[in-house]
Amino acid sequence: MRRKIMPPLFRWTAAALLAGAAAVATAQSFPTKPIRFLVPFGPGGVGDLTARVVAQKMASSLGQPVVIDNRPGAGGIVASELVAKAEPDGYTLLLLNNSHGISQSLFNKLPYHVQKDFAPVSTISTFSVLVLVAPDSKIRSIKELVAQAKAAPGKLTVGTIQIGSTQNLSAELFKSMAGIDALTVPFTNSGAVLAALRSNQVQVAFEITAPVIGQLKAGGLRALAVSPATRYPGLPDVPTVAEAGVPGYQVTSWNGVAAPARTPKAVIAALNKAVVEAVNAADTRQRFQDLGAEARSATPEEFRAFFASEIAKWAKVIEGAKIPKQ
Repeated sequence: MRRKIMPPLFRWTAAALLAGAAAVATAQSFPTKPIRFLVPFGPGGVGDLTARVVAQKMASSLGQPVVIDNRPGAGGIVASELVAKAEPDGYTLLLLNNSHGISQSLFNKLPYHVQKDFAPVSTISTFSVLVLVAPDSKIRSIKELVAQAKAAPGKLTVGTIQIGSTQNLSAELFKSMAGIDALTVPFTNSGAVLAALRSNQVQVAFEITAPVIGQLKAGGLRALAVSPATRYPGLPDVPTVAEAGVPGYQVTSWNGVAAPARTPKAVIAALNKAVVEAVNAADTRQRFQDLGAEARSATPEEFRAFFASEIAKWAKVIEGAKIPKQ
């Protein structure tokens, strides 16, 4: 008896239907085992701590452990490559952060593409960058800072951590938008930046909120302004840089959750639901504020658009500051 051969179109349609049914079944049962959450920082830092808060709450809502795997080093490349090359099934996640938005323009070559190889799930938190002076500094405002720099071009010194960091690029963006000629001095870590500021080796410093919030409240440092579009709730009397005299200036340091590209949309949706619930919990918001951060969730589409805008912004800053690629 002659075997009936199915036309190619029908075969492809049947295959697509089967694949779709399998994806739906996978998403409906997700998760069935622990989820690995790679953090490109060492334990104890603000990125690690915010990730742990969210991971614990995600585990409660998803019914499976969400295990933090700290993989610091190489500018986040180690952790990122592991996730980019992982199975796209939702069981391997990455703490995507602002350094990923910078790295595409900062490095000649990466073992992954920051936009094509990751599927954004949701943002977790944002961090303000502060413009700081020593408590006894004669500079009392952003306008005074700009005026002093313009009166003596090249004399004002600005301390940040290493070249290419968010803090460093925030200072470069500030110089460009304020139209000033100042010397940016990079240090190896935040402690060295703050020590240089207090000893007047530098007159101004740019640093994220987390390492300095305690010193600000104790009077050991003074903040001239915060970098985002709106004021930081933990320092409500400190104006934004835009309010204080540099219109349009806006910088936000951030982190979020991403999965490998090609992770099924239904799995991304399940992860997004768990992250959003975790981030918007009242105790999460309070814990983040204590750490110098603000809780902030997003849809996958919102996160993707925001990430693209960050990449474009920092590419212009890096080019303008003539920072050589690494």
